[in-house]
Amino acid sequence: MPTLTVELPQHEYDIEIDRGNLACCGALSKPLLRGNKVIIVTDTQVAPLYAETVGKSYQAAGFETAVLTVPAGESSKSPEQLAWLWEQMAALGITRTDCVVALGGGVVGDLAGFAAATILRGVDFIQIPTTLLAQVDSSVGGKVAVDLQAGKNLAGAFYQPKLVVIDPDVLTTLSDRAFSDGMAEVIKYGCIRNGRFFALLEELGSRQAIMEHIEDVLICCCDIKRQVVEEDERDTAVRMILNFGHTLGHVYEKAYHYETYTHGEAVAAGMVLAAKLGETLGVTPLGTDVRLSALLERFQLPTQIPCQREAYAATIGLDKKSDGSQISVILLSAIGQAEIRRMEKTKLLQLVETITG
Repeated sequence: MPTLTVELPQHEYDIEIDRGNLACCGALSKPLLRGNKVIIVTDTQVAPLYAETVGKSYQAAGFETAVLTVPAGESSKSPEQLAWLWEQMAALGITRTDCVVALGGGVVGDLAGFAAATILRGVDFIQIPTTLLAQVDSSVGGKVAVDLQAGKNLAGAFYQPKLVVIDPDVLTTLSDRAFSDGMAEVIKYGCIRNGRFFALLEELGSRQAIMEHIEDVLICCCDIKRQVVEEDERDTAVRMILNFGHTLGHVYEKAYHYETYTHGEAVAAGMVLAAKLGETLGVTPLGTDVRLSALLERFQLPTQIPCQREAYAATIGLDKKSDGSQISVILLSAIGQAEIRRMEKTKLLQLVETITG
């Protein structure tokens, strides 16, 4: 499989996508690392499945390994769990030449990445994503963070990995719900940057068909993410389009205490509402929300989530794309083409209230 390279002014790294890569992660990492210790951070769901395979791969490559396991779920993406990782890493005698390996989904990647960015003011960091969502999105681009009570991802950093190792074979162990969770982000890429890819997803339309073309799907998504990150590493301009559906999706996650809806489910409903916003403003072609909803429903994703106006107001007010009284809203000018619109937060809330009734 081809290797994608993320080329940034201060750093570049490869995205290795191939079946069987999990067992090869030690050999793939060896030329890039300075020290001889690897601390693998994983969770209680992934550890029994893959921690031994990854540990043995690093040991075979000559590394001393340790495994730190956090509880599975969004609740682990917290300042308390971050502090626990710091203390455990310190107890293991971590040095600046050692490496933190994130083995898991988006929560583990964000948490372990933020720990790597901050322990000893920064150590090397490798992403080995094991969910579809993490493989196509969160493992690439260097955004690492924890949640606060006030909202999602409010404490974090930009910290690029040394390497991203993707093994499509691990997706076979995902539940249907976890697979669909990742499909929300896959569909997002078609919405914002590649209309032909969106049409391909409509043609495939099922988990089985997606898995038959999984390498192509992963490459397309990661390549779009790579291009956007190279254009705007710090999320001040074009990178904002990657947040299509996320401003509203974060509202739903927080309103339901990160328990009822997964990230992908919340983003799915957020994308549909964003499409309706665009249609109301005359930016998005009429019927886009219907076409998007139809594709999301084929992967059992929600197209609307009940929510109170107060929840919209509280989360939108703290959104990282906001600036004073205004916020950057990501809309579609067509399937495959996103644009950034500046808008008063009060106007956005009024439009949301009108559309959602």
